[in-house]
Amino acid sequence: IHKAFDDTPVLEGVSLTVETGECLSIVGPSGTGKSVLLKTTNALLEPEQGDVFIDGGSVFQATRRQLERIRRKVGYVFQNAALFDSMTVCQNVSQGLPDDEARRCHSPQVLPKVCAALEAVNLEPAEVLDELPAALSGGMRKRVGLARAIIGQPEILLYDEPSTGLDPVNSAVITLLIKDIQQRLQVTSIVVTHDIQQAFDISARIALLQEGKLHFVGTPEAFRD
Repeated sequence: IHKAFDDTPVLEGVSLTVETGECLSIVGPSGTGKSVLLKTTNALLEPEQGDVFIDGGSVFQATRRQLERIRRKVGYVFQNAALFDSMTVCQNVSQGLPDDEARRCHSPQVLPKVCAALEAVNLEPAEVLDELPAALSGGMRKRVGLARAIIGQPEILLYDEPSTGLDPVNSAVITLLIKDIQQRLQVTSIVVTHDIQQAFDISARIALLQEGKLHFVGTPEAFRD
């Protein structure tokens, strides 16, 4: 992948393979392109050169319908949760479902899915369903964002700085949730993180991105060495 902004290179020929069911963390200095790389994975950003392949299918050569099918396989956990302030927790979580279901979050067909997603991230549905994001703590908002990402039962989860802005206790909670969800749901996980200890705790492999290029890809043990 090659990506630049205002003629300034951000990613310069980054090539990376993530295996099915693997949890891989991408670490590196701030501003080095970690989040940009993540956002190219499901075409939130388009590179100047290169392509992304998910299960053998091209993301950037796909038709609109093909891209929609690819995106259904992918859940995205945004930095700072990116919840809709005017929507309740129930409405926010249901946004991870197809449009026809998202509009009916309290229906008998959809509400159980919302509740199950909240329970999977250790939130009690009865306590949070009708709350607005402003009424929640930072850690709870992160978990609601994670519930939204998993409600559609994706095969791949992309995490953009899942612990940013959290205190050590809540950061540890999010780390445990990432591990639990990856193992329980057998999803493929890519985690952009500034937290090296988190990367050690959750990852089968770690990729170090610096100055737009990968400088290391390997196990946590090899990274420590």
